Amino acid sequence: MSRPVKNVLLFAGMGVLLILVGTMQSWNVALAILNMCLISAVMALGVNIQWGYAGLFNAGVMGFTALGGLAAIVISVAPVPAAWDAGGARAILGLLAGLATIAGGIWLWKKLPVSRTARIWLTVLLAVSGYGLMRLILDPAVDAIEAVEPALTGFLGGFGLPIMFSWIVGGIFAAIVAWAIGKVALGLRSDYLAIATLGISEIIIYFLKNEDWLTRGVKNVNGLPRPVPYEIDLQGTLWFHDLAAWVGIPVVEASSLIVKLNYAALFLVVLVAIFWLSERALKSPWGRMMRAIRDNEIAAGAMGKNVTGRHLQVFVLGSAVIGIAGAMLATLDGQFTPASYQPLRFTFLVWVMVIVGGSGNNLGSILGGFVIWFFWIEAEPIGLALMNFVTSGMALDSPLRLHLLENAAHTRLMTMGLVLLLVLRFSPRGLIPEVKR
Repeated sequence: MSRPVKNVLLFAGMGVLLILVGTMQSWNVALAILNMCLISAVMALGVNIQWGYAGLFNAGVMGFTALGGLAAIVISVAPVPAAWDAGGARAILGLLAGLATIAGGIWLWKKLPVSRTARIWLTVLLAVSGYGLMRLILDPAVDAIEAVEPALTGFLGGFGLPIMFSWIVGGIFAAIVAWAIGKVALGLRSDYLAIATLGISEIIIYFLKNEDWLTRGVKNVNGLPRPVPYEIDLQGTLWFHDLAAWVGIPVVEASSLIVKLNYAALFLVVLVAIFWLSERALKSPWGRMMRAIRDNEIAAGAMGKNVTGRHLQVFVLGSAVIGIAGAMLATLDGQFTPASYQPLRFTFLVWVMVIVGGSGNNLGSILGGFVIWFFWIEAEPIGLALMNFVTSGMALDSPLRLHLLENAAHTRLMTMGLVLLLVLRFSPRGLIPEVKR
């Protein structure tokens, strides 16, 4: 079977699975899964840029995803005037003091014409004094901001712009943080890089959970504006009632379907654009150079390639794509919940998407995003149906039957492991392997 035919059949099979969910459960469920599959595919593309192109093991995926969610707040939420009056200017001044401390420390370390020992002590002294000054300025402002109607606001808010702008800003936020991480950690060996990125991801999420003045912390930010119509607005129009009657679907259900289809169209445009750009980059001289560095860093370095610089470049690009996906996820959810970003759990899931789809192949990463998220969601109803079938001959009050039914929901992780094992056994390079050029 030729490669294009195989790829078409794989995606067609994924489409059939979604159609089966629509017919056997509901089309609302099928479209909800489709939207999350599209976002997962974008996230998998970001990880594939880092791992498939350059062999960088980023275990901090959820940290960059959370930065995308932060961008959704900063861009779309309306500003809170009372909070800005209470301490907004002082909070900004405190942050500027912190940035000035970082810039000064870098300048001292690189440019000061003194001995290494003197530079170390001067840099440490500047860091400690600068941090103390930042907290002295920032802490009173934070207390004043968080005291402004904490049940409703208690934070500064954002710029009140259309939330789709946050998709770009989320990529920028993630890229900036990735650059800072890469300057420090990309000289490490791959296993140490994974540990470092996982730890930094935890730090990012811990910061977002606890800085209420910026993100409301664990109180969450709800009601983010939408880039698509609201169901209630559709239900209030005469033309939509006529359309729902013509199709033969209740108005409430039809409005939910239309909203989900609008989201799917927007996400599909982003996915296609990122896929096209990724493919152009992969097939360019830059992409060939990155694969050469991935396959043999020593040989690439001997040929004059800046291995660390290129690693930093691809790390920033992949993280920016992950940040875009994070902003899309917050847009779809309509809320920002820092506690939902669990680095170990969901980073593992994204990596399984890349491995199952085919590391180094952008089309494979998209397929992996669809397959893994589909089974992640559908494992519970499939497991419950399977347990009902297995225990159909048992007594209704049988302890074994009750135990199996109660634990059917926990088949999700087992299903992920089973899918991963089957793919690695029968297609070790993924469902759509990397094309050797």
